[in-house]
Amino acid sequence: MTDTRRRVKVYTLNEDRQWDDRGTGHVSSGYVERLKGMSLLVRAESDGSLLLESKINPNTAYQKQQDTLIVWSEAENYDLALSFQEKAGCDEIWEKICQVQGKDPSVDITQDLVDESEEERFDDMSSPGLELPSCELSRLEEIAELVASSLPSPLRREKLALALENEGYIKKLLELFHVCEDLENIEGLHHLYEIIKGIFLLNRTALFEVMFSEECIMDVIGCLEYDPALSQPRKHREFLTKTAKFKEVIPISDPELKQKIHQTYRVQYIQDMVLPTPSVFEENMLSTLHSFIFFNKVEIVGMLQEDEKFLTDLFAQLTDEATDEEKRQELVNFLKEFCAFSQTLQPQNRDAFFKTLSNMGILPALEVILGMDDTQVRSAATDIFSYLVEYNPSMVREFVMQEAQQNDDVSKKLTEQKITNKDILLINLIIEHMICDTDPELGGAVQLMGLLRTLVDPENMLATANKTEKTEFLGFFYKHCMHVLTAPLLANTTEEKPSKDDFQTAQLLALVLELLTFCVEHHTYHIKNYIINKDILRRVLVLMASKHAFLALCALRFKRKIIGLKDEFYNRYIMKSFLFEPVVKAFLNNGSRYNLMNSAIIEMFEFIRVEDIKSLTAHVIENYWKALEDVDYVQTFKGLKLRFEQQRERQDNPKLDSMRSILRNHRYRRDARTLEDEEEMWFNTDEDDIEDGEAVVSPSDKTKNDDDIMDPISKFMERKKLKESEEKEVLLKTNLSGRQSPSFKLSLSSGTKTNLTSQSSATNLPGSPGSPGSPGSPGSPGSVPKNTSQTAAITTKGGLVGLVDYPDDDEDDDEDEDKEDTLPLSKKAKFES
Repeated sequence: MTDTRRRVKVYTLNEDRQWDDRGTGHVSSGYVERLKGMSLLVRAESDGSLLLESKINPNTAYQKQQDTLIVWSEAENYDLALSFQEKAGCDEIWEKICQVQGKDPSVDITQDLVDESEEERFDDMSSPGLELPSCELSRLEEIAELVASSLPSPLRREKLALALENEGYIKKLLELFHVCEDLENIEGLHHLYEIIKGIFLLNRTALFEVMFSEECIMDVIGCLEYDPALSQPRKHREFLTKTAKFKEVIPISDPELKQKIHQTYRVQYIQDMVLPTPSVFEENMLSTLHSFIFFNKVEIVGMLQEDEKFLTDLFAQLTDEATDEEKRQELVNFLKEFCAFSQTLQPQNRDAFFKTLSNMGILPALEVILGMDDTQVRSAATDIFSYLVEYNPSMVREFVMQEAQQNDDVSKKLTEQKITNKDILLINLIIEHMICDTDPELGGAVQLMGLLRTLVDPENMLATANKTEKTEFLGFFYKHCMHVLTAPLLANTTEEKPSKDDFQTAQLLALVLELLTFCVEHHTYHIKNYIINKDILRRVLVLMASKHAFLALCALRFKRKIIGLKDEFYNRYIMKSFLFEPVVKAFLNNGSRYNLMNSAIIEMFEFIRVEDIKSLTAHVIENYWKALEDVDYVQTFKGLKLRFEQQRERQDNPKLDSMRSILRNHRYRRDARTLEDEEEMWFNTDEDDIEDGEAVVSPSDKTKNDDDIMDPISKFMERKKLKESEEKEVLLKTNLSGRQSPSFKLSLSSGTKTNLTSQSSATNLPGSPGSPGSPGSPGSPGSVPKNTSQTAAITTKGGLVGLVDYPDDDEDDDEDEDKEDTLPLSKKAKFES
């Protein structure tokens, strides 16, 4: 059977001076060869892994607190604590530590003597202890000086603490405090303030237990009211006895628990309000006070959780309709504080804690509370809900889905009886409170939006062999909740401009858009179907006309996230509804101002160009080029126009695509030496030998029938001239919101990469991008589009059969581009002419 005496919890003190639980295990002591000394070892009870391996250093100060705690510092700002399940185990390990350090196990602290001088060490050997002055009014100044002089030395602090503890000196000092107050002896009260503050800095648990006892704590607080730096004393005792009232919302039968709650509240008050803000040096000397409060809270939660009658009564009154509002508010505030205390529990105990609350019906209770009109009660209920969501979102999701199923079943029955079911789902209550937040800064709405995002985040959803929480919950959310979330957006975007454009409404809509943008990024078909079916993007883009720049940018960010998915379903929806129009209008209205709106819009169009999203490129140029063609401080729109022209050439003349494949000499699997010879011939050819407009064809390809090749080219050029003249007429007639359909069918094939070195418009001049014989044009070997498909493309035109795209053509394309960069200047000019 496991030895419970050795069962411990390991804690470390974090940067915020809070204790973090590192796990539960069993402690032992033994010699560790690697550390060259006796060490404390803690192995996890779950898997036997090593939680702690700490050498017992002869100079490290260990402290024994509250009979079941051992606290020490491994290094600067790294404090450790072992919390024992039983006092016997703590005593056993404490004896081992004292044995290694040569200390008497009866002491509660061992001290580091490294910083002490030889004179102090000699004093330590020659004097067995520190003799305190007699506790009299006339000697208070002498006592205060003794305490102040002892603080810098660890040895003198230990001697002073032992003397104070052994002689019952603190109670004698508190008796003098009453005498000084009765005599109105202000000087004596100032000395007592310095003495009591110094005793706090001794950082000794045994002294704290005396000072924080029921009979002494209020007198200690009284001493700390008379700060010599203040002209008038504070009134802390008056606040604690008259203003601060202990409300026992549910009767606590255990007197020990009740006393522990009182003590913890008062000690917390001393730490936060009474003691002056400690210096860096003093902060380290108050670590025991932090620990005292922390472990008291752990003990309170444990005792309450074990009291089944208490929790049963608590939830019974919370859900009882007969409970009046004031009583319910007290119950909710208590439950909120109870949950806050639970954050001090170790993970296993926290699991049990929240499971207990769930079994008691905390979520149905919260639903009742959130439906109340009292804003303070709702605020406390929101805090409790946040504890539950952050700890276990799956538990909350499971509850709301079960609730929806029950509501659906009830609704079916009521429908048969022609009665409407008015029950509101818990998650819809949360959304409504977010939307209806009256705070001008929307503090509560921001908190609730964060909770909703946690609930709809697929990253924390569970998956099993039979079902997935993601599929079930998202299906539920989009069916029952999404319409509530988007209601304020849809209500405010019925016209071309937002109906309400005040600051608070803009803030709320920005929050809604932030959550919708998160859904676009993390959800798949659910949000896609919702956006397309409800025409959400068009309504969102109405907000581009808002006078609040942050809201317009939120709308733009939403669209940018959609475009970033490169999903053709979204793209077709955008094109069909002409949803670039609000963006272009905002861009033009922004004028020449160089601001975030300008940069964000240009970045979106640049993304379309760089990623070569063909359908959107064609849509933008066909419908908005006239409005954007004069923008020349960036090359984004001219680059889009070039993309558009190149892809239209390929679509209008598929024979030219075949010719490009023929012209690429590496399409044939030929001998490497043949390739080298042909390259050498190309570089050795004089420029004058090649006439302008003549296609550069490898010698092996010249054997093909020239007529077969040139015939489609001449036909293509004739069609191109005709189309250009038609385009000019269309552009003159087209305004910004033109609705003409694209002049060619959109190709949904995979994207191609094209050479964008030339940005001149297509003409019939030799060597221009529209010229089929130019190496820089889409039909040349230097800029042949890459085919992502690895299937064979067979051409029978011109007597060619079995032309194959090999899988490694992409690599060859990269080599071609590198070769172009290394061409001689004269040859390069021909490519870029």
